[in-house]
Amino acid sequence: MLNSLGLPGRPEDTRVVVAMSGGVDSSVVAGLMKREGYDVVGVTLQLYDHGEAIQRKGACCAGQDIHDARRVAERLGIPHYVLDYESRFKEQVIERFADSYINGETPIPCVTCNQTVKFKDLLETAKDLGADVLVTGHYVRTGMEGNQLAMFRPVDLDRDQSYFLFATTQEQLDFLRFPLGGMTKPEVRELAREFGLEIADKHDSQDICFVPQGRYTDVIAKLRPHAAEPGDIVHVDGRVLGRHEGIIHYTIGQRRGIGVATGDPLYVVHLDADGRRVIVGPKEALATHNLLLREVNWIGSGTLDDLPEEGITVYAKVRSTRPPTEAVLRKSGDNILVELPSGEMGVAPGQACVFFDKEGQEARVLGGGWIQRAEKQEGAEAALKALLGKSWEAAGFPAS
Repeated sequence: MLNSLGLPGRPEDTRVVVAMSGGVDSSVVAGLMKREGYDVVGVTLQLYDHGEAIQRKGACCAGQDIHDARRVAERLGIPHYVLDYESRFKEQVIERFADSYINGETPIPCVTCNQTVKFKDLLETAKDLGADVLVTGHYVRTGMEGNQLAMFRPVDLDRDQSYFLFATTQEQLDFLRFPLGGMTKPEVRELAREFGLEIADKHDSQDICFVPQGRYTDVIAKLRPHAAEPGDIVHVDGRVLGRHEGIIHYTIGQRRGIGVATGDPLYVVHLDADGRRVIVGPKEALATHNLLLREVNWIGSGTLDDLPEEGITVYAKVRSTRPPTEAVLRKSGDNILVELPSGEMGVAPGQACVFFDKEGQEARVLGGGWIQRAEKQEGAEAALKALLGKSWEAAGFPAS
């Protein structure tokens, strides 16, 4: 007989470590586990020197959040530990974030945090505490697909966090549980009230937790004082339009605040880190139909080596706020490629491309990877090649 977590044994004989951020979601998860009779241990990670972020709306893992997690644990009557993960968080998340921006990419530190600190380091700590599972408040679902545990999008697609969990390995997935995948946010808040938790109406975390006031450039400037080197703003046709104060102030697809005016709308098309150039052009120069991925993680059935030569149809998501669209996933030598027949605008290296087997809330997460290169349409691709020369060719996109 399996318990509600899909494990053999009675709940009281099953140790559950709950990752408690101090927010509503993870607090309710702890309450649910306690109510079902599991042996619950709450763990909160101190990830950074919260400083200015204390009591700031939209931030997580700050001082107030640790205090809130501790109060929730007291209310529920469960043991609670605060673990100092500052050094590993700085090394594995913040430092990588800064380097990615300096290299002209648009990083997603929340994915990196899940991939390293939470689902690697914390997971091992949970095992050291004798846990049978690590439980979190993420909005995704899991269930058996054949003989393996699979990840699916949640019932509440407005809360879908599968994009941020694409790097979860099969081994990690087998040890993780996500009880909120079948609930809506209003239902979760109502449970928080039933449990008598003071944080029932607390704001959701939205910003990058270690970026006070949302100014990521301040963080980069502090970590890499010489990162913001000035350079040229160049049109894709080769014209120098002006100067900038560092490519870290720009992202692919940006229109406002570029710093030049030509009469026609201009967008950031490419960031040339080596040449310290911000390359701009018309909106159509942003269109992308082919992606080259790196560090691809596969949690679908079989392996990537099983992909047929012509590839398979998937539904790809290149931004957390965009719905998955039909695409073709294929392998070319050692390269993993994604073809986007409908095209996407403003796709940047450093972002993630996550693939699903279908649309809607029944969709299974097959995996994903980091975008290494977004191939432009023919005209823009030729213009960038003319501007960048061998450095553009060296980006590694295989010939069609």
